[in-house]
Amino acid sequence: MKTSYPTVLLAAPVALLVAACAPDKPPEALRSVRTAEVRYDKAQETNRYTGTVQARHEVDHAFRVGGKIMVRKTDVGQTVREGDVLAVLDETDYRLAEEAARQQLVAAQTQARQAESDRRRNQELIGDGAVSTAEDEHTRSGADKAKAAAEAAARQFELARNRLAYTVLRASRSGVVTAVRAEAGQVVAEGQPVVSIANPGEPEVVVDVPEDQVATFKAARYQASLSAMPDQTFDVALRELAPQAASTTRTYRARLKPVTPRPLPLGATATLVAKRDAGDERVAAIPAGAITQSKGHPAVWVVRRAAAEPVGTVELAEVALHGYRNDEVLLSGLPAGELVVTAGVQKMAPGLRVALPGAAASVASKQAAR
Repeated sequence: MKTSYPTVLLAAPVALLVAACAPDKPPEALRSVRTAEVRYDKAQETNRYTGTVQARHEVDHAFRVGGKIMVRKTDVGQTVREGDVLAVLDETDYRLAEEAARQQLVAAQTQARQAESDRRRNQELIGDGAVSTAEDEHTRSGADKAKAAAEAAARQFELARNRLAYTVLRASRSGVVTAVRAEAGQVVAEGQPVVSIANPGEPEVVVDVPEDQVATFKAARYQASLSAMPDQTFDVALRELAPQAASTTRTYRARLKPVTPRPLPLGATATLVAKRDAGDERVAAIPAGAITQSKGHPAVWVVRRAAAEPVGTVELAEVALHGYRNDEVLLSGLPAGELVVTAGVQKMAPGLRVALPGAAASVASKQAAR
């Protein structure tokens, strides 16, 4: 079959037109990855501890006598001043005891005055021979005994008066009430804690340190933060470390105070970070999920960037591990500034092209420019 030249000439422009209207070849799909930059610093040993904020000075207040609580005048969180009344016991029995001691004192003083009068009278009569020496000695002894009994009665009356005063529980210092352990109508024993008062002006971070970390804990630097404000850290200094481990937990109680005085809410949960230089060797910290293996040795996937483009290819590089720190691993063997893949390392392959953060925005800007 023969084709005429006019038909061929007509078909050529049509083919060119169809080719021009065909869609562009889709760009190569890139796998997005998350990376971390290798930055070297001195190797540090870091430990985290969870504790609470407590007052340095917290005192349990108790009655010095037992009895039934008639009135409780404080609640948790209330601010009190030194001398304020916290609670009051039923004073009926103690007032009766005071009155009885008063009457006994009056009787003893009366007997002492009578005995002293008899002694003086006998002293005058002994010169005339009307009173024997033995009777004079007996009178003097009775006077001394009555005087001693009067003094003892005075001390008993003073004790009874003090016990009556002890039925009123007063704050020994200014502060805030942190605990109330008794209610009105409850019978409490002598010395049983009723109210706890803390001084909020000297807060401390209290943590428990395992016995295998005590040596490194002493040589560390400390920073603390509150769970309510995890982004606000502050320096603290070790004030006290218990010399003996707790019998139940086998941990050592540590108390740390802020280097710069600052108010802290009592009872708040605090996180303490203790850092200590582990040596002069410089290491880099990257997420532990970046570690894989190459021929039985630890390795990471390194991204080789193509100029300034947010894309690159991955290569497997062996590294040396120096330890772990929470969810990070300490390593060396890579040049500083290298980008390491931190997630999805199982899906990497040598030479695989990947997209770095910001690649999508770069592609969109290029398409818009076209």
